[in-house]
Amino acid sequence: MIYPTITELTKDEFNRYELTLATAKCARIITNEYVAQREAAEKAATGNKENDRNLMNMINKEYRDEKAVKNAINRIHSGKYTIVRTEPVTEEVSEEAAAEAVEETATEV
Repeated sequence: MIYPTITELTKDEFNRYELTLATAKCARIITNEYVAQREAAEKAATGNKENDRNLMNMINKEYRDEKAVKNAINRIHSGKYTIVRTEPVTEEVSEEAAAEAVEETATEV
């Protein structure tokens, strides 16, 4: 059985496709954090004879030992990352607003 389940992650609020997109975005953030930590560790370890051993100790264990997708799922489940649904931008103009715009244009001319 896969843990956490899709139902636990979506909380019956989002569909699985939204969950997939959110997980992918979170995994990208986690990967970027890992790359930044690795680059910083490599710069700090320059000239050190025990590079490989110290390099891995300088990187956060969570990034080093777990896959980014698994970390993303765990963070979504724990609430560290939340899924936010944005409302689509619509350009519906109410009749009153359209009438006001026409009146303003007429008075300016």
